Amino acid sequence: MLARQRQQAILDLVRLNGGVRVADLVREFGVSDITIRRDLEVLAERGLLAKVHGGATTLDAGSTDEPGFAAKSGQQEAEKQAIARAAARLVRPGSAVALSAGTTTWTLAHHLAATPGLTVLTNSIRIADVFQRGGRPDQTVVLTGGTRTPSDALVGPVAVAAVRQLNVDVLLLGVHGMTVRAGFTTPNLMEAETDRAMVEAAGRLVVLADHTKWGTVGISTIARLGEADVLVCDAGLPESAKSALAEQVGELIIA
Repeated sequence: MLARQRQQAILDLVRLNGGVRVADLVREFGVSDITIRRDLEVLAERGLLAKVHGGATTLDAGSTDEPGFAAKSGQQEAEKQAIARAAARLVRPGSAVALSAGTTTWTLAHHLAATPGLTVLTNSIRIADVFQRGGRPDQTVVLTGGTRTPSDALVGPVAVAAVRQLNVDVLLLGVHGMTVRAGFTTPNLMEAETDRAMVEAAGRLVVLADHTKWGTVGISTIARLGEADVLVCDAGLPESAKSALAEQVGELIIA
C-alpha cells in the first residue's frame, strides 16, 4: 500500500470511529510505529485530524466551519469519481437539471458535459465553466449570480430569486453532512436558503454524499433524509449507516 493510500485509510478510520490508536494502526497496516506516527503527522499538518498521545482524533469542527473548495477538492477523490459516475447515469439527455455548488457536483459536471440537450441550472461558477468548456451548442447553462461563499457557492437573495423563477426535472445536491436527526445540512445559512430553493424547484431530489459526510452536522438543514428520492454514496459507508439511510431515503445507491 502506498503512503497516500494508507493515510487516506487512516483518515477514514478516524472519521468512522472518532479516533485511532497508533498500536492498532500498526497491527492493521503491518508497518512500523514510526511509519504510522509519520502518517499522523502528515495528516495533522494538512489539518485533517488532531494528534493526541498514542494516536489521533477527529478535529473538533463546529457546525459553522466551512472548508474552502481547494481544501475539499483533494479529499475522497476516488469516492467522488465513483459517486459522480453513478449519478450521471440518472440524468437523461434533454432534461433540465440543477447542480448545487460543491466538489462532488463539480466532479459530476465533468461526467455530464458531453450529455446532449441538457439545460443546467447552477449556483457555481466552477460548474458553469465545466459546461462552457465542453462547448456543446445544444446545452444551455443558467448561472444564478449572487454572493460567493468560502466553498465557491453563489448565494443570497439574487441567487434565490433566480432559482425561484425556474423548474427543473432533477436537482443533484451536494451536502456538508447528513444525520438521521438533522437531515442533509450545510455550515452556511445563506447557502442553505439557496439550496432549499433548488429543492423546491426540482421534480426529483438526488443527493450526492461520500461516506465521510455521515455523522457530520452543519448549522442549517437543507432537506430531511426522507425528501431525497435517491442518495448516492460510496462503499465506505458503515453498515449501520446504510441501514439507517435505507429506511429514510427513497433509494440508496452505493457506488
